[in-house]
Amino acid sequence: MREATLLHTFTRKTSNTRRIYDYEKEKSNLAKEIEALDEKNTQVSNFIKENESKISSLRTSEDFKEKVYKAFEVEKEYLRIKKEFEENQKDIPVLTKELDSLKSNFRYAENATKDVKTELKNANEKYDILVSKSPGTNDEIVVMSNKATNLKTLYEKTKRNESKLEQLQEKFNKDKEEKFKLDREVKSLKEELEKLNCFNSEDVVEPIDACLKYEDGEFKIIKEVYGNKINEEFLYAYLLNSILLGERCINLDEINAYENPKFTLESEKVIKAQNELNKYVSSEIYYIFDNEIEVLDSSIINTWLEVDSTMNVVINEEKIKEYIKTLGIKYDTYGKTRSFKSTTGKNINVIGGNYGWRIDRTKEKEALIKNIKSGEIIKKEPIYLQTALGNHENDIGNTYVEINLTNQYLWFYKSGKIITQGDVVTGNVSRGNATPQGTYTLNYKQKNATLRGANYNSDVKYWMPFNMNIGIHDASWRNSFGGNIYQTSGSHGCVNAPEYLAKKIFENIEPGTPIICYKDE
Repeated sequence: MREATLLHTFTRKTSNTRRIYDYEKEKSNLAKEIEALDEKNTQVSNFIKENESKISSLRTSEDFKEKVYKAFEVEKEYLRIKKEFEENQKDIPVLTKELDSLKSNFRYAENATKDVKTELKNANEKYDILVSKSPGTNDEIVVMSNKATNLKTLYEKTKRNESKLEQLQEKFNKDKEEKFKLDREVKSLKEELEKLNCFNSEDVVEPIDACLKYEDGEFKIIKEVYGNKINEEFLYAYLLNSILLGERCINLDEINAYENPKFTLESEKVIKAQNELNKYVSSEIYYIFDNEIEVLDSSIINTWLEVDSTMNVVINEEKIKEYIKTLGIKYDTYGKTRSFKSTTGKNINVIGGNYGWRIDRTKEKEALIKNIKSGEIIKKEPIYLQTALGNHENDIGNTYVEINLTNQYLWFYKSGKIITQGDVVTGNVSRGNATPQGTYTLNYKQKNATLRGANYNSDVKYWMPFNMNIGIHDASWRNSFGGNIYQTSGSHGCVNAPEYLAKKIFENIEPGTPIICYKDE
């Protein structure tokens, strides 16, 4: 133990000695650096002193600086003028030549001026003689002279135009006469043409196109009628050409001068239309409504088919739409008044609501057109916009919620058995919030919902809406249910139920279940 302590002490002292040695070495290095810096500092100080003396010797007065600046500017201006003078010296020979030319032109102009003055003098003398013999002032004479000149120009132009007009009028009259002559001949020819027996309306048989007619369960082609009606325009044109060629006889049959039917028995489009129509009427659709069947076959389908002027088959969609509408009127139960036997044994007429069978008329029309075009023979139900739990005769079935608004009582039936029942509180009558009568569909169900309105915000455990924002739910804020509470202290329209009742309904009901709200009659 003691040896270990001594070893530790020795190691610690050795470590301290080494650290002291390092510090001394570092101190020595720093001292050298300080000495080198002092030497550099001394050199810099000497350099500054030397330059300060030089700077002092170079200092000049402001006056001297100004003189030097002015001398510099004078020298710049001198050099500019010198340069400009040297350039002008180069232009002297050219300018001298131009001057000599101008002098020569001046002398020529001077001589010409003398000649013009002489002519002007002679003209003035002639003008004075003219004026002395002419009436009016000088200005009037000048004006009249200008007018005369203009009138002369206009006259000459008018004469030229009149000459052209006479030529045009002459040509027009000639063409007009030719046209009248031609019109008279054409009219005469048409009059003679119309006198022919072939244009007698009593004897004319109009051409008739081949057509398609439904007989004995199929479409048949009715043969075309050629008739004997003359194509007047064709015959007239042919007649004119024959006259020019000098022909004396025309055979109407040989030149085929008659109007012919557009479509014949053998026309490709007629045959195609026949095949298409017969494919459509071969369709047989059997609509299933519970135990009833609506048969749609060729006897009805043929009345929906047409052929246009170009022999294209057309399906009358409006007639199909009307057919589906009649199916809806007959079998839809949506919005209809229902005869309902209540739990208390009364037969109640329940008016209104959103429950029941409802055909989707648009989609079913599209589907039916497709069935017909395919020539299908099928059994089908129509496409429904909405279905019911029961059949078309009794769409309510045996699973439903019955709410007697008069007695403020609810029953819930499932598969014909009562699952639960109890007192409820419906909409406040005195405030105009009465729960509406009718047969409705349960939209959905939700746990732990918050119901919000204009002046309320209520948390419920079981929420079952059936008429927009009206539904069945628990009401923990109520201590009692049933009786006449609804008349003065009812809900905003919902059916308030005790928690046990709402819970039981929630656990056993499914969306689509009918909710029947009624009053005792």
